[in-house]
Amino acid sequence: MKFKSLLLAGSALLTGTAASAGGYQVTLAGQKNNGMGGVGVGLSLDQAAMFYNPGALAMVKDRGIHLGANGTFARNSFVAEGGNQQRELRNTVTTPFGLFAAFGPSEGKFRAGIGVYTPFGSKLQYADGWEGRTALTDIDLKSVFVQPTFSYAITDKLSVGAGVVVLALGSVNLQRDIPLPDSFGHIELDGKAETKLGYNVGVFFKPSDKLSVGLNYRSKIDAEVKNGDVTFTGINSPVFQPRFQEGTKFAATLPLIATTSIGIGIMPNENLTIGLDASLANWSAYKTLRFDFTKPVNGADFSESRREYEDALTFRLGAQYKLTSGLTVRAGGSYDESPVKDGFVTPETPDNDRLAGTLGASYSFGKFGVDLSGQYIGIKKRTQTQAELINNGTTDRIAGTYKTNVVVAGLGLNYTF
Repeated sequence: MKFKSLLLAGSALLTGTAASAGGYQVTLAGQKNNGMGGVGVGLSLDQAAMFYNPGALAMVKDRGIHLGANGTFARNSFVAEGGNQQRELRNTVTTPFGLFAAFGPSEGKFRAGIGVYTPFGSKLQYADGWEGRTALTDIDLKSVFVQPTFSYAITDKLSVGAGVVVLALGSVNLQRDIPLPDSFGHIELDGKAETKLGYNVGVFFKPSDKLSVGLNYRSKIDAEVKNGDVTFTGINSPVFQPRFQEGTKFAATLPLIATTSIGIGIMPNENLTIGLDASLANWSAYKTLRFDFTKPVNGADFSESRREYEDALTFRLGAQYKLTSGLTVRAGGSYDESPVKDGFVTPETPDNDRLAGTLGASYSFGKFGVDLSGQYIGIKKRTQTQAELINNGTTDRIAGTYKTNVVVAGLGLNYTF
């Protein structure tokens, strides 16, 4: 019985079926952006610009507050290699949110603001008794980031900005079954992440009323869990109980990868805005996942599992059109490469290249506004064989075929002053 990936917690802090981006990224910050395929690096739509490109915030005309929330509904199925029974998730609803507020003189050159958002987090609950139960049964991940931001317009065409990114709250709960000779026990890891700092910087250039360009860089943060709780249940045999000691703690570190993005905004007329973004996510920083234990678990002081992620590109395209003085409609799409190589797919990240289509609308009345967005994300079917797992030395996961689709519905409220 091997415990070399004691929970396959491939994203122990922040993974799962992530909406809107590959790996364990989630980019559901601004509702207007969500309706436009997730573009935003080369645009200055509202206060959520501080997430996509802090440099664009100074070019947002209005001071204001944007509050948005999303409901993500994932349908995930799995068929084991050599089998024909389709397993599905028990529950897959998550609710990432974003709050962005920006202030500054109405005619001034700067904006200061703060953002609170959830860029990572997911929930997966596999079917009872599924074939991969000894790899993973449940994962519940939560995170809250806080980003104080300052943006300054050097000229009326060029602005820069920077934000301190604070991993203010992070938690993880991972569970799996333990195979015993005549039954199954259960193990649960539950921990909170240490507060960590990173940064988000950007440049925004608008040479004319019809064109804008943005460049954004989000730094890597190493998220750490220390003194997480390890709980064992259902291990009643006196032969095996000494191998799984109560009071065991765990520690793990996970890289929250850096991302470099470039965006272009095209405004053919005063009513139409088109955005194009391209991003490079430095997933190659994620090679292995290691858990260290304060007491031996089945005779081991640590467990280590290979990930070997690759850098991945994302391309986004979206547009909005102002139909009336109050009503704006939006549409867009995106293509996201998966960083997960063949033979390295894990149950907590059944990932592959993904295509997304989006729709959105806003209605404003006076200083108040309402934003709606919707996304459909299709993740390509992903099959890995036992032969691939053996060749890669990744037999700590299961062979079979995953298929995942995600629907995201978003609602935002705005107030300008």
